[in-house]
Amino acid sequence: ISKTQFENILGYIQSGKEAGAKLECGGASLGDKGYFIQPTIFTDVTDDMKIAREEIFGPVMSILKFDSYEEVIERANDTTYGLAAGVITKDLTRALTLIEQLEAGSVWVNQYAPLHFQAPMGGFKQSGQGRELGRYSLDEYCEVKTVDIKLT
Repeated sequence: ISKTQFENILGYIQSGKEAGAKLECGGASLGDKGYFIQPTIFTDVTDDMKIAREEIFGPVMSILKFDSYEEVIERANDTTYGLAAGVITKDLTRALTLIEQLEAGSVWVNQYAPLHFQAPMGGFKQSGQGRELGRYSLDEYCEVKTVDIKLT
């Protein structure tokens, strides 16, 4: 990563500490050379914290507790982003309900980020326009035209 992104990630980590999230592990640079950051995990994260609201693009995980599936859906959809969601559950029926309600371009169940070149990848909301991969990606390069010619 670049020095700028390295500093941005460390800024997010500092923000989490200052906001009262509990740093479980990591939270610092790794080594003396390069721009490496320790895998970092925060608990006791609340919805209003910057580390919960923004995309960090670094090795930082924010763990938030929940009491109901309704709370999970509300929290997950209360964002300007919608690229992907991951659901870990033993209840496939519940997973299917969550998939239907989540505002995300991809939903992965009991795994994370299994990308297949045949399947379209793209987000909802501010997480991109159009689709990459799969047949849908070709739509970005096509301009459909209707032609009607009377021959007789």
